Parts: sequence; structure tokens; C-alpha cells
Amino acid sequence: MDASTWELIWRNLWPMLVATVTQTIPLTLISFSIGLVLALFVALARLSSITPLSLLARGYISLIRGTPLLVQLFIVFYGLPQFGIVMDPFPAAVVAFSLNVGGYAAEVIRAAILSIPKGQWEAAQTIGMGYVLTLRRVILPQAARTAVPPLSNTLISLVKDTSLASTILVTELLRVAQLAAAPTFDFFALYGVAAVYYWVVCLILSFAQNRVEERLERYVAR
Repeated sequence: MDASTWELIWRNLWPMLVATVTQTIPLTLISFSIGLVLALFVALARLSSITPLSLLARGYISLIRGTPLLVQLFIVFYGLPQFGIVMDPFPAAVVAFSLNVGGYAAEVIRAAILSIPKGQWEAAQTIGMGYVLTLRRVILPQAARTAVPPLSNTLISLVKDTSLASTILVTELLRVAQLAAAPTFDFFALYGVAAVYYWVVCLILSFAQNRVEERLERYVAR
């Protein structure tokens, strides 16, 4: 790379870092948090003995997993305004990503709950614990340990998927790189820098995953 390319990279390191900290990371964390709460309710609905509720959860999961994330983004941002629902780019991205996470994470949580031996449920019932209390105090803490690795993979994938938000004009990391590279067409250099930023964020999340797994070890039944 020549001097002008290095200068271009140096000039855009800070704007790209700012976009990462103020757009990409918040978009990831907000969407994942909302999606995780949604996923828990969908997973419980999926396990419910109430048939309509279970079927509704199945349909939601099938729809989310069976359609591309980019299409979901376009439906939320470009499609919903036809029904009078208009959102700014960032909230629209949050809605689309949260719904997507909810569909994928629901099956992870469901599998984690099913991995807990039925004896745990029965033991809790014998001492008078209700369904909600059993979930909160017995089942979910143990299921969390099983769910953390796949949920962490979902979170890491979401970090990279936020690049799709540039298609609906969210000024996240990739969008800043695109705008900076457009005048000179030096896309390779700036996209390379963007890749490094994404990689660093994913490394940090992987480290956090290991720490969470260690803390949850105490909940594993021996």
C-alpha cells in the first residue's frame, strides 16, 4: 500500500472506532438483550402444553429461521411504512435484529431447559415450589450453563450481522468504511480495517463468554 492509502487508513481509524463504540456495539447489545428476553418467552411457549401457544411459538421460530435477515430488515424499515409504521434506521435495525435473535435463541434456550433432568422439577415440586419459582431458582440457572456457548455464538454472529444495518442507512462501522472509501475506491484497505474492528470485538466477547462459563459452573449438577 502506498503512502496515500496509509494516510486514508490513519485518517479514518478514529471515525470507524467511534462508529463501532456508538453504533455497532450498542446495536448489538440492545438487540441481543431484547432478543434474549423474547427468546425466553418463546421457548417457554414452545414447551407449553397449551396447543395454540405452542403452535404460535413454532410458527414464529419457523418464520424467523426460514427467511433471510436482510429481508427481515427490509420488511421492518421499508415495508412497515406502508402500514403507517415508520421508524428511524437505528430503531428499525433493533427491531429486526431482536426478532431474529429471538427466533434462533428460543431453540437454544428450549434445548437447554430440556437438558435438565425431570427429577429437578419433581424435587422442586415436592418442597412446594411453583412453576415460576422452580424456573427461576432451579432450572434456568442450570440451563444457563448449557445455553451460554451457543448463545455466545449467536451474539458473536450478531456483531457481524450488524453490518447489514448499513443497507438501511445506519451509520455503523461498515457504513463509515463505505463512505470513507467511496471517493478513492480504496475499499480493500478500509474494509480490512473494519474487519479488524469486528474481529477485536468478537475476541472480547469470546473472552467474556469464558468468564461467564466459569461463573456458571457452580450451577451444574454433579
